[in-house]
Amino acid sequence: MEQNLNEILRLRREKLANLQSAGKDPFVITKFDQTHHSVDIKADYDALEGKTVSVAGRMMFKRVMGKASFCNIRDLKGDIQAYVARDSIGEESYADFKKLDVGDIIGITGEVFKTKTGEISVHASSVTLLSKSLQILPEKYHGLTDTDTRYRQRYTDLIMNSEVRDTFVKRSKIISTIRRFLDEQGFMEVETPMLVQNAGGAAARPFETHFNALDEDLKLRISLELYLKRLIVGGLERVYEIGRVFRNEGLDTRHNPEFTLMELYQAYTDYHGMMDLTEAMYRRVAQEVNGSMQVTYGDNVIDFEKPFARITMVDAVRQYAGVDWSEVKDTAQAREVADKLHVEYEDRHQKGDILSLIFEEYAEKHLIQPTFVMDHPIEISPLTKKKPDDPEYVERFEMFINGWEMANAYSELNDPIDQRERFKAQEAMLAAGDEEANTTDEDFLNALEIGMPPTGGIGYGIDRLVMIMTNSPAIRDVLLFPTMKSLDK
Repeated sequence: MEQNLNEILRLRREKLANLQSAGKDPFVITKFDQTHHSVDIKADYDALEGKTVSVAGRMMFKRVMGKASFCNIRDLKGDIQAYVARDSIGEESYADFKKLDVGDIIGITGEVFKTKTGEISVHASSVTLLSKSLQILPEKYHGLTDTDTRYRQRYTDLIMNSEVRDTFVKRSKIISTIRRFLDEQGFMEVETPMLVQNAGGAAARPFETHFNALDEDLKLRISLELYLKRLIVGGLERVYEIGRVFRNEGLDTRHNPEFTLMELYQAYTDYHGMMDLTEAMYRRVAQEVNGSMQVTYGDNVIDFEKPFARITMVDAVRQYAGVDWSEVKDTAQAREVADKLHVEYEDRHQKGDILSLIFEEYAEKHLIQPTFVMDHPIEISPLTKKKPDDPEYVERFEMFINGWEMANAYSELNDPIDQRERFKAQEAMLAAGDEEANTTDEDFLNALEIGMPPTGGIGYGIDRLVMIMTNSPAIRDVLLFPTMKSLDK
């Protein structure tokens, strides 16, 4: 098989050399006037019948039958058949056509018609080789079913699997829908640094690098939060950013070390305002992208039309773990509860940390329909306002769908004195071995001292949203180029 493959590859290069020596090098062509895509021709056949069109794409199939042949062209939107006859394109051009290989990129100009079997096609008057394929499309010898190969060679995956192409077209539509929605709400899109001295705003271990010009160690951002809040201080009342963030963590079906996060901040509102905005945005995306507010994911139908459920973390633990947290008085008692529930914790974990661990173990998996889980313990929320009537908890929510965290929102802490104390607590956690703890950001504290208005903020995992909207089982299925282990390792 390998010998045959090598021979086929040799023949393709030989064909290219012959073309070049004959003055027909396809790689010198700089443009082709493509007038229509395949799907558009089929959809508008009545108006286009008998009209001349120009289509371009990759030849996926060819059947030569003497003086006339058929081929299939695949473009961005789909496939269309072309009828290529010697009498229509000329003897020399027809001889060249017969030498073309599956995988070559060609342009065809001709009239739109239907074959005897009723298939909408293009009757070619000219065929132009636009790029010579020197490799063989995978299905010709082993098929493109291995997921590792699909992720590493996404370009081939997009050629061979139309559903993959559809996923990424839909991803683009999801993001453009979000942008339109936020623009209509008066939000301003901004960009903030990726290389930072202090990677704060989330519980994650950053990637580290060195900037030679300044001889300084820098980090890749793990969040967008602290810079966006500086803009709120500066008077930009509604801001958002969609961008890559980087977290030095493991790989699984929901995690990739670089992923797309959207964060937005709105002055003069709180976490309830963020809930209302989130419900409206998710409904808009579902309707515009999928044409329905009921979206199938796996075995479940996610209903975005109904009001999203709202439950406190304490009530969720009561419902799913059978524990009344109001009766837990201190960290020692919290650890006793965790031991009974077989929930693992570390020595540094306090009462609030353990509540969160129990929630993760017992409650998350049940939250299939869109649910806001509210009022987290202060220990796990260093950037959030305390609840005025219960300072052990903060005005924060996480949104869950299909048992996954999809968004994280706060009534933002704007008290610089309280924020400094929270940073001190994070520094202590870092010293105790928590590599995901934040460090003190003096410039951010200075911004808070200048004065930040009451603000609601939220971060959305864009990749997980795309997974839900496209019924994709793994985050790698919605990342064009997911992180992969080097083949040299």
